[in-house]
Amino acid sequence: MFTGIIQATGTVAVLESRGGDMRITINTGKLPLANVSAGDSIAVSGVCLTAIGITHDGFSADVSGETLKRTVTGELVVNAAVNLEKALTLQTPLGGHLVSGHVDGIGTVVSRAADSRSVRFAIEAPRELARYIATKGSICVDGVSLTVNHVDGAVFELNIVPHTLQETTLDEYRPGRRVNLEVDLVARYLERLLLGERAAQPGTSGGLTREILEVSGFGGKSG
Repeated sequence: MFTGIIQATGTVAVLESRGGDMRITINTGKLPLANVSAGDSIAVSGVCLTAIGITHDGFSADVSGETLKRTVTGELVVNAAVNLEKALTLQTPLGGHLVSGHVDGIGTVVSRAADSRSVRFAIEAPRELARYIATKGSICVDGVSLTVNHVDGAVFELNIVPHTLQETTLDEYRPGRRVNLEVDLVARYLERLLLGERAAQPGTSGGLTREILEVSGFGGKSG
């Protein structure tokens, strides 16, 4: 688990294709690695990876074909900047929100505009994720815990303050940039919970229906 509070930015040092998957080596910059061992988890731009080799200035990890398909990790190039966060411990302040490091889909930056000293971004999420994104709710973008300012269909807006721009890769974003998205864990589990016993039936991996909501006491006729 992670918090979405980025601890450092690093750079991609090596990319090795390995017959359908990939090994990646990251230079971790100012991220301290003294307490990191092989087998520990590190989030790389929102993707939870298992460190398999540690050096004084970085680590290596294997990236599965499934992860390459569902995230933008496969689009990284050598020297690309990435957001880094070590796994949450019981001593870690929960300054963001609970993040699993399991990316739900890929979004696309639609627009960027100055807003006083901040920058306002609009990002389009995949249609199947739109139901999990709510105004003033939380979302994780490339590993960064952020608050949604506004939602219009599958497009949501974010206001990024100067500190976050400086300490993460977000200042690099321009329209067309593809980003990793992880929706709020609570939204995903709540949807599954409302399925009730239907959750055990085949073909119920999708979202809620009007019938399910009415059975659960939502949307029925009053009086």
